[in-house]
Formats: sequence, structure tokens, C-alpha cells
Amino acid sequence: MLLRRCAILFLEPREDLRFALASLLRGGSALAASVQTLAHAPHLEAPCPVDEAACAVLRTLGPSLWQEHAALAAQHGAACLDALLEQGLLISDAPAHAAWRARDEAVRAAHWRPLAALLHQDSRWRDREGENGKRFPTFAHLVERFGSPPPACSEYPQAPQLALPAPLPGPLDGVLGARYTGRNFDPQARLDLATVARLLQRSFGAQRVHPLGATAAVLKKTSPSGGGLHPIEAYLLALRVDGLAPGFYHYHPVRHTLAALGAPADPAAFALTAVAGQDWFAQAPLLVFLVGRVARSFWKYRNHPKAYRVLQLDAGHLGQSFALLAAEAGLPAFITAGINEANIEDALGLDGRGQIVLAALGCGAPAASITMPELR
Repeated sequence: MLLRRCAILFLEPREDLRFALASLLRGGSALAASVQTLAHAPHLEAPCPVDEAACAVLRTLGPSLWQEHAALAAQHGAACLDALLEQGLLISDAPAHAAWRARDEAVRAAHWRPLAALLHQDSRWRDREGENGKRFPTFAHLVERFGSPPPACSEYPQAPQLALPAPLPGPLDGVLGARYTGRNFDPQARLDLATVARLLQRSFGAQRVHPLGATAAVLKKTSPSGGGLHPIEAYLLALRVDGLAPGFYHYHPVRHTLAALGAPADPAAFALTAVAGQDWFAQAPLLVFLVGRVARSFWKYRNHPKAYRVLQLDAGHLGQSFALLAAEAGLPAFITAGINEANIEDALGLDGRGQIVLAALGCGAPAASITMPELR
């Protein structure tokens, strides 16, 4: 059997503070501290603890060259190697460890920048609901808990102040003024398919296709994209859309078609899971998940320090285009990163390394009454 280290690995000495009653009663400190080493790797679901013997192995092995298990076992002990193989920190060519090898190879194939890969994995949720399992706090609760936030604007009182002329009216004024983040959707209202079709085509669809040689093409969309690659695609969760059965769909940006991808057992319940318990968003009749095709973006930006940031910028552009088109249709919209990416990826059959969920959008008719704060 051959072994090598996983593609990306960081070791973190993490301090654990705990209340020490015995020490306090003896007149000592009320807190006791211990340090544990955690191994972080983007192909893992969560960091895992490692002892000093394991750290020694991980510092010795590289991620590129395969080495014989027997030789390494003679040096470090078979038990230590076996434990690291079970954790997925060591990768082997054996069939028994094929699942870890496939996940690790997906990270390698995507050309992730190591720290960006860890950032994405560390901020990716599974089965989370709000803030640490609670409902997301309102602005008023945050002020009560943390005090007043920093001022809304930066000020330069000593600098010369130049007054600007009033903005001239323009054709976008009405749509820009009508846009707001919806948090109160009519739970019974439906969307018609024509409205959804326009939202999808003008937000995510290719307005033109430019061939580049015999095997490549770039798309012209209504939003900019890093490198002109447009690696983010739209996956729908239709809940109340006329002409669409409740379930998942993939939008094809060139053909302007929807591929039906099945449905969760309870679409409404999955919507609530997807947006991490934000029930004010789960009431929308349509959710759109922005999925980044990492391989397309990182094909150009290989192991690049700005590559992940470019993906996030692309998602922001698409979210604003979607919001303005929804406002044009008289619909409030939202975009949120407070989502359970791992649950969405599982439901859509995405690997979470080469295809990653970045945000969720949604829109629908507003409710008659406001129960959640909105800036209508």
C-alpha cells in the first residue's frame, strides 16, 4: 500500500479555556487552559484532533510523492498511520480508503489556493439554524447585546468638503428605488412561469455566446465576471411556481431550459433547512442557489490568492441583477449567505469541492403585514 499526505493541511494549536472550581477554591485562577492541536483540511467535514506522534508523521510526509506503508510503519508505527488513514489526513491507494482519496483528488483537481479552500470549508454549514442553533438576532437585539455599532459613515471633518450637484434623473431610478430586501413574503402567493423565465434569463442567462476556437466559448451576461468565465450557475428550488412541480431544477444559461433534478420529501421543510432556519426567507415561492463551478474559474486562476474572492464578487453581481429584475416585476427579493451549504450540496448531488454553494436568492409577492423588519 502506498501513502501520501492529503493535498492541503494546516495544524492549529487551539487553546481550550474552562472554569476551574478546584483551582479557585485553592486561591488560584478561575480558569484553566489546555492546548490541543487540530488538523484542518478542506476535504474533511470538520477539523480533527491529532497528537504529537500524528503531527510528526504529517510534518514528515508531503502531499505529492507516494511512499510505501511498510517503510513508514517501521518509522512511525502502524497504529499511528492507520489512525491518520481513518481520519482522512493520510491518503492511500487502497480500495478501503477510496472515499477519502476521491475527496482529496477533487480538491487537487480544482486548483484551490490552500487558505481559500480552508476558509470556504470553515464557513460551510451543515444542519445549522441561525446563530448557534438560535433564531438570527434582530438589529435591536444586537445593539442591546454589543452596544451601538460603529457610525454608518466615515467622516473626514478636517478635509475640504466639495458639494456635488444633485443626481440627474435616469431610467433606472424607479427600479432602484423599488428594490428592497424582502423578509415578509405572502406564504400562499405563487409566481407565474413567465416572470420566472425573465428573472432567470436576464440574471443568469447568456445574452450572447462567443466561441474561442473549436473547443471553448465565453458567455456574455448582464453581470460582469472575473476573467469572463461566468462560473456560477443557478439551481432552483421551486415551491409555488405555476407550471413547475415543487422540487429542484438546474437552469441552463445557453439553452434557456430547466433540468428537473427531483424533489426533497418535503420541499417547504428543506427550504427552511437550506436557509438555516430563516423562516422569513423560506416563505418565498422560489429559491435560487448560486453554485460556483470551481474548476471553470480556477482553470485560469490556478492556486491564485484572489481566485476565491473573484467567485464571491461574481455571486454579488448576480444577486444584485436578480434583485433589480425582481423589483422591476414588483417583487421583493433577498440574498443570504446564512445557508446550510452542505445540506444543499447533498440534495443537489454536488461534491462541495469542485462545485460549491455560495449564496441563496429568492423572491415573491410581499405579505400584507410586516412582522420582520424591512426597509420598504
